[in-house]
Amino acid sequence: MKKVEDYVRTIPNFPEEGVMFRDITTVLKDADGFRLAIDEMAKLLEGVEFDVIAGTESRGFIFGTPLAYNLHKPFVLVRKKGKLPAETVSQDYDLEYGKATIEMHTDSVQPGQKVVLVDDLIATGGTIEAAAKLVEKLGGEVVKMIFLMELAGLEGRKKLEDLGYNVDAVISYPGK
Repeated sequence: MKKVEDYVRTIPNFPEEGVMFRDITTVLKDADGFRLAIDEMAKLLEGVEFDVIAGTESRGFIFGTPLAYNLHKPFVLVRKKGKLPAETVSQDYDLEYGKATIEMHTDSVQPGQKVVLVDDLIATGGTIEAAAKLVEKLGGEVVKMIFLMELAGLEGRKKLEDLGYNVDAVISYPGK
């Protein structure tokens, strides 16, 4: 039986020399691979009590939406600044070469709700940490962060766990 990593294409030296790019498009374009990825991510949530799934733009939408549908949970968006039409709360965070801002609608998460954050990849953890801060600003509690893939060499999991978050990934790749 195939594993999710069997569907992930690795492209050496992209976008720069020494980087092993993990391409999820090959997971998505294969119906069995995509189903397996969603099923494996759902397993990471077994026994977790939560109210809402939030996904970060844009690949967090791809994986978070079917999870929410299958688990009969609401799905809320974490988007880049200026993309949401109603009143928002925002959070700045650092990128490798600059800063970025993400936002959520102020009515996305209600005080006391337990939230699972979803994205395709954890690298340094900056984006998902900012998403967690948004949830917390709205009065929610982040009970788990899940990812399809982890680049363990960038130590994003360690950073987030040191902050008290529960982090899990279906696949963990060593290095960057």
